[in-house]
Amino acid sequence: MPTTLLQSNLPGMNLIHRGKVRDVYALSDRELLIVATDRLSAFDVVLPDPIPGKGEMLCQISNFWFGQTAHLVRNHLTGKSVAGVLPAGTDAALYEKRSIVTKRLKPVPVEAIARGYLIGSGWKDCQATGALCGIKLPTGLRQAEKLPQPIFTPSTKAPKGSHDENVSFDAVVKTIGADLAEQVREATLKIYAFAADYAAQRGIIIADTKFEFGTDESGKLFVMDEMLTPDSSRFWPADEYRVGISPPSYDKQFVRDYLETLDWNKTAPGPKLPVRVIEGTAAKYAEALKKLAGIVVD
Repeated sequence: MPTTLLQSNLPGMNLIHRGKVRDVYALSDRELLIVATDRLSAFDVVLPDPIPGKGEMLCQISNFWFGQTAHLVRNHLTGKSVAGVLPAGTDAALYEKRSIVTKRLKPVPVEAIARGYLIGSGWKDCQATGALCGIKLPTGLRQAEKLPQPIFTPSTKAPKGSHDENVSFDAVVKTIGADLAEQVREATLKIYAFAADYAAQRGIIIADTKFEFGTDESGKLFVMDEMLTPDSSRFWPADEYRVGISPPSYDKQFVRDYLETLDWNKTAPGPKLPVRVIEGTAAKYAEALKKLAGIVVD
């Protein structure tokens, strides 16, 4: 059975960051232990209820994609055993499937987003301005419509509790420099093209996805954190896709759609979730894991 972990507790280890979903521990000046908890964030707010087994599923699908795309872009995995770095007395079964030992990198302060379809904040921006992140879009595009070609639409990295904001490529250049900005854009679109083709062959549309990047001491770029998960992507069943509506999905859009029915201002604290939404969300994640990676949740 999947484990449930709302917050990690590893006595004696150096916790350096507790994010919306992941807890990060420093193992040394060169390596980290990253634990994917069962916390769920929506609209940049961490919700009070865990989704049992979510962290295990996120970690497994990320590791699958890191393996599939290693020939395209370097990633942060070291391949080292999680059990070998846990404190004595820790229940290894609680952490093994939801944790990874990674390279310790310098994060690139940009949310790197690839969009192949017009949905979410991209759709809202297009309606308002006819453009997205400074990119002029063809007139007449409808909600969930496929774009003529995938585009790179970066956003700011907002602190927990704040909202990310879409920015132009020029803004990214000003933040991290032209060379690194171009590397990030190229890597983002390269991975997205590969993954979108792979998923399409398995009946899933990847509408958009978000990547995190970091650099090592020599300035080499690595993709890190998570990759192509239901938390960082919109996965649509191809056989139910329709233009003009927000399609059903395998990701946390299921939770977002529920939250949109509430009288909630999308600031902390987040509302509690009913059991049907918790169980439905876990089932969506499990289905995506099975369809994309061939991994069945026991």
